[in-house]
Amino acid sequence: MADDAMVEEFDTFAVWTADAVAELGPEFALPAACRGSGSPAALDWLASRLGIGRGSRLLDSGAGVGGPAAYTASTRGVRPFLVEPMQGACSAAARLFSHPVVVGDGSALPFLDGLFDAAWSLGVLCTVKDKTSHLTELARMVGSTAGAGGKVGLLVFVRTVDQLPEQPEGNEFPDRPELEAELRRAGLRVLEETLVRELPAPPHAWQQAVAEVDAVIERDHGHQEGFRVAQQQSKQVGRLISEGLVDAHLLVCCTGPAQDRD
Repeated sequence: MADDAMVEEFDTFAVWTADAVAELGPEFALPAACRGSGSPAALDWLASRLGIGRGSRLLDSGAGVGGPAAYTASTRGVRPFLVEPMQGACSAAARLFSHPVVVGDGSALPFLDGLFDAAWSLGVLCTVKDKTSHLTELARMVGSTAGAGGKVGLLVFVRTVDQLPEQPEGNEFPDRPELEAELRRAGLRVLEETLVRELPAPPHAWQQAVAEVDAVIERDHGHQEGFRVAQQQSKQVGRLISEGLVDAHLLVCCTGPAQDRD
């Protein structure tokens, strides 16, 4: 994710989010840090189907500022480990939450095979060019030489048309056949799936907290080019989703024999 728009959206905006939470109070941290990567209902759906609970080791690859992992730690007692390629996002996650976070590439994760009970990557796949490597690394994190692997959770934005009228910078949305082919190549099988739009929306208080954080960010940075770029990027993605051209899918996968690696 080296494109300028992606840096503004996932790096610069992350630092601004942490600054706003520091001003407003820690109760704003979870809603603000989960923006774009998981509502409570979506995260609860994933966590329950991943089978994770107190003491489970959860890897979050492309963790952003760490909101989804922190939410699941607070609700289920999991032990999250965060990997995120953007330095600013890692710094923001460390400020907002106390979970281990490292700067790293999702296609070359700095951990031993099978170290985690489960792994997830939320809203990340469309931002990476080598989707097979990203997914293969997730499978490696929960796999084992004994063959008894864990599960992988994904939030994937899937293109529903052959061609989009606009393409947000740094995003390559797979269509359904492309996603299925990438999963096969990574040795992952889909166990359960749902659409985010079919789950309950975030509570009003959650949405209000996000709005208050956004208001502080706009007050402090609305005059900056980085704010304009990040907002444009976010609005483009939102527009594609609202028009049904891109749909948000939640998937729970398990490791299995890899196929179609040629």
